[in-house]
Amino acid sequence: MCGIVGAVAERNITAVLVEGLKRLEYRGYDSAGVALLNEQGQLERRRRVGKVSELQAALNDEPLAGRLGIAHTRWATHGAPSERNAHPHFSGQELAVVHNGIIENHEQLRAQLKGLGYVFSSDTDTEVIVHLLEHKLQSLGDLTAALKEAVKQLHGAYGLAVISAQQPDRLLAARSGSPLVIGLGLGENFLASDQLALRQVTDRFMYLEEGDIAEIRRDGVQIWDVDGNPVQRENVQYHEGAEAADKGAFRHFMLKEIHEQPKVVQRTLEGRLGSNQVLVQAFGPQAAELFAKVKNVQIVACGTSYHAGMVARYWLEELAGIPCQIEVASEFRYRKVVVQPDTLFISISQSGETADTLAALRNAKALSPEQGGYLASLAICNVGISSLVRESDLCLLTQAGPEIGVASTKAFTTQLVALMLLTLSIGQVRGSLDPALEAELVDELRRLPARLGEALAMDAVVEKIAELFAEKHHALFLGRGAQYPVAMEGALKLKEISYIHAEAYPAGELKHGPLALVDSDMPVVTVAPNNELLEKLKSNLQEVRARGGELIVFADQQAGMSNGEGTHVVNMPHIHDLLAPILYTIPLQLLSYYVAVLKGTDVDQPRNLAKSVTVE
Repeated sequence: MCGIVGAVAERNITAVLVEGLKRLEYRGYDSAGVALLNEQGQLERRRRVGKVSELQAALNDEPLAGRLGIAHTRWATHGAPSERNAHPHFSGQELAVVHNGIIENHEQLRAQLKGLGYVFSSDTDTEVIVHLLEHKLQSLGDLTAALKEAVKQLHGAYGLAVISAQQPDRLLAARSGSPLVIGLGLGENFLASDQLALRQVTDRFMYLEEGDIAEIRRDGVQIWDVDGNPVQRENVQYHEGAEAADKGAFRHFMLKEIHEQPKVVQRTLEGRLGSNQVLVQAFGPQAAELFAKVKNVQIVACGTSYHAGMVARYWLEELAGIPCQIEVASEFRYRKVVVQPDTLFISISQSGETADTLAALRNAKALSPEQGGYLASLAICNVGISSLVRESDLCLLTQAGPEIGVASTKAFTTQLVALMLLTLSIGQVRGSLDPALEAELVDELRRLPARLGEALAMDAVVEKIAELFAEKHHALFLGRGAQYPVAMEGALKLKEISYIHAEAYPAGELKHGPLALVDSDMPVVTVAPNNELLEKLKSNLQEVRARGGELIVFADQQAGMSNGEGTHVVNMPHIHDLLAPILYTIPLQLLSYYVAVLKGTDVDQPRNLAKSVTVE
């Protein structure tokens, strides 16, 4: 989403800032701006709605030059896309701020600051930061001290970059829930929300940690931690092997991308969680007003994204208390649909260019109110500049980064995280979600990357299990409740890359037909979190063993399941039942990968498949 670039140097840094913004365009944005301290010691800025190219054109017409500056690409959360809402924001003509994230208590702060005489020129939450900082600066006289005091009053998520005409030798930064990285140079230093923005000027980086405040000068960097203590952060040198287009130490892109999931899930959560609730404004400035009107949800997607939508149906109906329909986009687009009143249309796609999903969105938007049109459209997508994002009313970008392997892995788990954020947001706004449960789930979401890391640590165990499939040609996957779509995704992964025929069923459907297939040549893979359906699932598994079927069970460590003849149990970390679908996806991805390696197939480019299906 939003992007930050800053620099303090002994040369004109305008081109550095603009190039940094261009490198962050993949994140998605609706306006761009830059502020510099000119040679006369005055702050000047240029802001434009639209692409960075519009900002570049403005700078060509009215050049800016300076050795200290900040720049920003904005995705609207508070206030519509407009030049007056674009960053940087000023307080007077001597203080400028850019901000990623959402300030939850901006309304209270705005009221207080208006009472102190401050005049607001935008609709953004960010403007309260710059006025609050200016107020602190008046009494303290030092920009760093003022920032340390100001952030104590900010509730929510922020990544901040600050410059002042009064103290032209420094660039300040603060991080809480939104990533920032310092780029280290010779006689110059830089700041950005992503190291990608700075690779044209340095290969040495220092990552700020949660709660850090940094004072960046040309000749050095000083950092204070969340408790105000001076700290040193590791200086990391970037190597080309770290590029997403490089497999690094991994044998295949797919395995690399499976192991990236804790990191990309963390990235997807950053800036979107408050102290005990999801920050609804992450979906856009009108999201809260719109979500309050939602009475039904229609999801369309294809392939792996369709499975993510299937999981979301369980969440939306249980947590938000609203009916949810999910349909394959290629079917949805070719039939006459009956739209329930006040239905939110959700499309899910990794690339945002999936032909069937895009066509379904366009068909949905073409319906007039008389034809029972949709309330609004929302895209869950990984590519900020994609057609799906541009043509939807609202969007939440997953932060999976480039996914090279054709079989989707990290895109799926980040879609699930985004859909949980959406569910909690709708439930919160509609008042149908217990605030205590939301706080519990927000806490669990913060722990989710660590849980995914624990699942990945079972890599060797799953690799051993994969040997059971070496001579097999068919497999059955079982799950109950929200784990049924996870079983479907596991079956899809296995057939995509190993070419083993695999099917998934709700475990309760075994006796209604699939049980006829079960014998010693049909491995049966089951996901078994410790929930209210566990005992019923155990009964289903006994039916499999009675027919000589070989069981592979991924079970919660508290589920009380153990190895036995023909039964192989892999104990999973305990996790909240509602987040279990995300965790249990990991071992199924690993299983598919290692089976494919044993089979000798082309893991990253399986036959007959393409990464983004942009044709029918």
